[in-house]
Amino acid sequence: MIAHLTGKLLEKQANTVIVNVNGVGYEVSIPLSTFYELGEAGSEVSLRIYTHVREDAIQLFGFKSARERDLFLRLISVQGIGPKLAITILSGMSADDMILAIRTDDLPRLTSIPGVGRKTAERLAIELRDKIGELSIGGSSERASLDGPSIPADAVFEDALSALINLGYQRAAAEKALKSASQEGTEITVQKLLRRSLQLLAK
Repeated sequence: MIAHLTGKLLEKQANTVIVNVNGVGYEVSIPLSTFYELGEAGSEVSLRIYTHVREDAIQLFGFKSARERDLFLRLISVQGIGPKLAITILSGMSADDMILAIRTDDLPRLTSIPGVGRKTAERLAIELRDKIGELSIGGSSERASLDGPSIPADAVFEDALSALINLGYQRAAAEKALKSASQEGTEITVQKLLRRSLQLLAK
């Protein structure tokens, strides 16, 4: 069972990374909160790992902080929520926002995430309300540096659009949110576009 990986970041996308550990490349699915905190390709990376074993595949899910991984484990303990949906949920809002939404039964906020219907949101609130209190202590672990190498604006837009579609958002809604987000500031990065677009899509 793989629980931790440390190595060189070979490839980095909004939803997945490939980590080279002693010559072996591990593909790891990640939430956007982890993506925001990673360096560029070639940098050293250390991820906490959840290994999901199925009959036909072994999947790795990676997290930059123990808090993220703990929240992920609580999410997949809820009936009807598998690892892929849990990653989408973690990508759809910050850990602090999610904990607040669950503890206050904010079902509209939870159902704004693709794949989370009303019944799933209700199960989240009922099953996790009393189990996530300790995770709200210490504040958010997302202290991302949003600065990075300059990338052409159209490439940034396409990368962000691809990430949102992979998370389950409809193309038209994702494009509309990205266009609104790109008009709000002069500096455009994938991280900034994704964060602002997710905020707009949650409204």
